[in-house]
Amino acid sequence: MRVVEVGPERLARWVAGFGERHDGAETHDDAGRIVALTGGDGARAEMEWFSHDPIGVVLVRRGGYAVGLAVGGRFTESKVGKRHVQSRTAAGGWSQQRFARRRGNQADALVEAVTGHTVRILLGGNESPRAGSPVIPAALVLGGDRTLAADVLAAHSLRALVGLPRREFYDLPDPRRDVLERALDRGRSVRITLTEPLPRDGWPEMF
Repeated sequence: MRVVEVGPERLARWVAGFGERHDGAETHDDAGRIVALTGGDGARAEMEWFSHDPIGVVLVRRGGYAVGLAVGGRFTESKVGKRHVQSRTAAGGWSQQRFARRRGNQADALVEAVTGHTVRILLGGNESPRAGSPVIPAALVLGGDRTLAADVLAAHSLRALVGLPRREFYDLPDPRRDVLERALDRGRSVRITLTEPLPRDGWPEMF
């Protein structure tokens, strides 16, 4: 079993390829959308869609941050910046304590900066929009450092984003413009869980 991510614009071509590789394909639809494929050889593909629009993207790591609002798969507004948070340990004693305080202050400043950009870009500067307000994105893509990202979303000014459909990517590098674009592409993708058929003679012999 493995998982692949396919952009919605490429899905029709991927489905055709699945049929070619697996002796045809029976499609299983839900409300006019393909949710699964069964190959003639027994292969199975199950699809998880994330077709929300607009989508807010928030990425934050010690090396920087990126925030963007995308409509129709394209960013209408975004901000990418750098913030330094020390990651190396220091010597023991008072030096280590000073280092820890300085590092904590830097992390707090990063979280505060990203929170401010998120309020401005994703909520139109409104810290208290009403539920269902058009300024609230339909879904959220979150990534970078898990702890820092959680700290940003914990801000009271971003409570309108809590509970939105969400995809999370904590394997992304330091946010740059291309990383922001990649996060959006992965967020919008159809996640496909592939189960390959057993060989005709059953499980292969293990050595």
